[in-house]
Amino acid sequence: MKSFISKILSKVGVQSDRTKNITKHVLWSAIYKGGSIIATFLLVPLTINFLDTENYGVWLTLSSFIGWFAFFDIGLGNGLRNKFAEAKAKGDLDLAKGYVSTAYYTIGAICAVFFILSLLVSYFVDWASVFNTSQELQQQLRILMPVVFGCFSLQLIFKLITSIYIGNQNHSMQGKIQFIIAASSLFLIWVLTQTTTSSLLLFGVIFSVFPIVVLLSLNIYAFSTTYKEFKPQFSFWKKAYFKDIFSLGIVFFIIQIAGLIMFTTDNFIITQLLGPEEVVPYNIAYKYIGISQMISVIILTPYWSSITDAYTKGELGWIKNAMKNLLKISLVTVMLVIFLVFVAPSAYKLWIGELVEVPMKLTVSMALYFIISLCYSPFVFFINGIGKIKLQMYSVAIGALLNVPLSIFLVKYTSFGVEGVIIATSICVFPNLILLPIQYFKIINNRAIGIWDK
Repeated sequence: MKSFISKILSKVGVQSDRTKNITKHVLWSAIYKGGSIIATFLLVPLTINFLDTENYGVWLTLSSFIGWFAFFDIGLGNGLRNKFAEAKAKGDLDLAKGYVSTAYYTIGAICAVFFILSLLVSYFVDWASVFNTSQELQQQLRILMPVVFGCFSLQLIFKLITSIYIGNQNHSMQGKIQFIIAASSLFLIWVLTQTTTSSLLLFGVIFSVFPIVVLLSLNIYAFSTTYKEFKPQFSFWKKAYFKDIFSLGIVFFIIQIAGLIMFTTDNFIITQLLGPEEVVPYNIAYKYIGISQMISVIILTPYWSSITDAYTKGELGWIKNAMKNLLKISLVTVMLVIFLVFVAPSAYKLWIGELVEVPMKLTVSMALYFIISLCYSPFVFFINGIGKIKLQMYSVAIGALLNVPLSIFLVKYTSFGVEGVIIATSICVFPNLILLPIQYFKIINNRAIGIWDK
C-alpha cells in the first residue's frame, strides 16, 4: 500500500519530504475538517431549536463581538508561528524556546489586564441594548459576558500551542482541535435539548468553557511530551525575543484588527439596522458557501510554515511549483462555489428545513465574496509565510475603514438589504486580487523593491 501511494504522489509531483509531509497533513486535515463541517452544520438546527431564532442571533452577534478582541494578542501568535519555524529551520532550539516563553508570558500579562478591565466595564453596560434584544435577557447577559470575556482571555493564551505545532510542520493539529471541539459541542447541545429548557446563559457558559478544557489539556500534553524542551519558562523571556516576534507580529496585529473590523462587524451592523433575526440567514449562507473556503484552507494552511522553511533555506524552486498547484486548486474551489449556488435551495431545505428562509440573492452575493477571496488566497499564504506583509496590511486596513460606512450605505440607501453587507465586503477586498499576485511575482523573480519587498 505504501508503494502504491508513493507512485501516485510521484505522478502528481509530490516528491520532496516537505511536500509529502504537507500531503499527509492535508489528508488528516481533510478528515478533521470534514467531521467539523458535519458537526457544525448539524449544530445549527439543534441550536436554533434550543435557543430560538432571536437568542441564536444574539449568540452569533455576541461571538462576533468577542472576536473583536482577538487583537489583544498583538499578532504574537502569527509572529511566533513564523519565528519558531525559522528558528527550527536554523537548528537553534534555545532561540525557539525563547520565542515560545516570550509569547506565552507576554500574552498572559496582556490577557490578565484585559480580563480585569472587562469585568469593570461589563457591570455598567446595558448588554440588551448593545445586542438590540429584549430587556428580559439583560440579567442573563450581565452574568454571561464576564464568563465569555474570561474564557476568551484564556483561549488567547492556550491557543498558542497550535502556533507551535504548525510552526513545526505539524499542520493538522489545529484541525484536530477544531474537530474535537465541534463534535463535542454537538453532543453537548444534544444533551441540553434532552435535559433542560432554553437558556442563553447556560448555553453560553458551556460553549465558552469547553474549548478552554480542550486547549489546556493539549498544552499540558504537548509540554510534557513532544515539546517538553520548549516548555515556557519565565527566565527565557527576553526583550530581544519580544522585539523579534513583535516586529513581525505588529504587522500581523494590524492586519488582524483590520480583518476583524471588516468581517466581524457584519453581524453587528445587521443586528442594529435590520434586527438580530436577520443575522441568522446571513450566517447560514456564509457557512454554506464557506464550505469552499474550508476546503481551500485545509490545503493552503500547511503551506504557510512550509513556505517559511523553504524561503529561509532559499528553495525558491519548490515554492514556485507549490504555487502553481495552489492556483489550480483555487480554480477548482471557485467551480465548487458555482455548484453550491445552483443546488442551494435543495441544500438549505435538507439542512435546516423550514426553520429559516435564505434568499437566493443573499446566496449569490455571498458566492461573489468567496470567489474573490479564493482567487487571491494562495498569494496571502505565500506572503504570510515569508513575512513581507506590509502591502497586505495597507490594503486590508484601507478596506476595513471603508467597509463599515459602505455596508451601512448599501443597507440603508439601496435595495440590497442584508445582501449589501457582503457586497460591501467584496468591494473592499477586491484590490487584494490585483496587488498580491503582483507582489508574489516580483518577490519570486527577485524584482521586488520598496513596499513590494517589505
